Amino acid sequence: MKAIYQALIGSVIILSALLPATASAVAQERPLPATQADTTGYSKFRFGGYGEMVASFKDYGINRFAGTSTGNSRTHRNTIAIPRFVLAFDYKFNPKWILGAEIEFEAGGTGTAIELENSENGEYETEIEKGGEVALEQFHITRLIVPQFNVRAGHMIVPIGLTNAHHEPINFFGTVRPQAETSLLPSTWHETGIQFFGSFGKRFTRFDYQLMITAGLNANGFDRNDWIIGGKQGFFVTDNFTSPAYIARIDYSGVPGLRTGISFYYCRDAGANSDKEHTYSAIGKIPVAIGTWDAQYKNKYVTARANLTYGYVGNSAALSDANRMLSNKSPYSRLIPIAKNAISYGAEAGINLKSLTKGSFPTIYPFARYEYYNPQYRGEGTKTTMDKRLEVSQWQAGINWFALPNLVVKADYTTRQIGTQSVFGKGPYNSENEFSIGIAYIGWFLSK
Repeated sequence: MKAIYQALIGSVIILSALLPATASAVAQERPLPATQADTTGYSKFRFGGYGEMVASFKDYGINRFAGTSTGNSRTHRNTIAIPRFVLAFDYKFNPKWILGAEIEFEAGGTGTAIELENSENGEYETEIEKGGEVALEQFHITRLIVPQFNVRAGHMIVPIGLTNAHHEPINFFGTVRPQAETSLLPSTWHETGIQFFGSFGKRFTRFDYQLMITAGLNANGFDRNDWIIGGKQGFFVTDNFTSPAYIARIDYSGVPGLRTGISFYYCRDAGANSDKEHTYSAIGKIPVAIGTWDAQYKNKYVTARANLTYGYVGNSAALSDANRMLSNKSPYSRLIPIAKNAISYGAEAGINLKSLTKGSFPTIYPFARYEYYNPQYRGEGTKTTMDKRLEVSQWQAGINWFALPNLVVKADYTTRQIGTQSVFGKGPYNSENEFSIGIAYIGWFLSK
């Protein structure tokens, strides 16, 4: 727990040092669709979206787990991708009833079709159609009642952590989403259920809250490398709702320029949501609990963000043994052991050079970010050995040029030390270094 305390103290110091008496926000964040504060920009409907393109130049191989004592191989390779292209649509039936929807095209493909053939001894059948994915990221109906209490039902973003709650590409500096959170949590995390949300207070006492009940995680997908990420449902036509997830988030924004919040996720038994009813019958319950803290401060001079994630999976040793026996045809990795605890934290800060100069200097943010993440932070029992190749201490530095308020060109250099928690130390495995360039946009194209 020492690492958690150090991360909290360091992040609070950074934010406190940057917080003046007054502030004005720059580069506005895209608000969530159909919230009480996001209904004045159109009278009937609006259509828009966001997208990203990234090219990376790397000095490491594709397999950190090749069996060598030095970790990843030393090689040079380049990649280029369109991580996501998202179309968003909001429609007002009337001022109180609102439809919101988002469709995400990820990596330019149509996904993998997986069918569970119960008529054939419960085996999985898979048809690979293309390497990417098309996903319904949001589809919900909102009933606005009063600012303090509103209701939304459908498929929604799970606001666990900084990146999920603010996942659009102008809301982080790097060419890719912060890896500390995305190494532990699905991103973007979206589930079907019901949500209650609202705001209360004003000026220095303003709070926003979200309470949700959604489909829970499926323990079939938990593994060594990605912890609970693979447990996000969506492979099949219907999601298992036997053990729902309970989600809460509250944000404080009473100080100009500052927003800070905590979120909590709890699923009583992720094993009850497994594809086959009796997979974990001999284990008992597999509870999942995740807590996060994050903060952001913005004024015309600086933007700073910090976040912390800590999570728990119960009965992880027995779960690891059971997942190792899953069918070879299943869509799950079967990599073990699964950690009882996982942790990540990070902080980033950027300076607006335009605010420091006179004239028409472009809006450019040089930035730096530090992250630590470990999906194998702690195992269950003394006989469970965690894999040090998944412990990463990472620095990133680069620039963001806002050619337009909602169009940004990015470049950054990232270096990872593997197997160490030291901020400036070197791990026992080969480091991983890369230079990336990208472009991202966000906007409403049409409104009426």
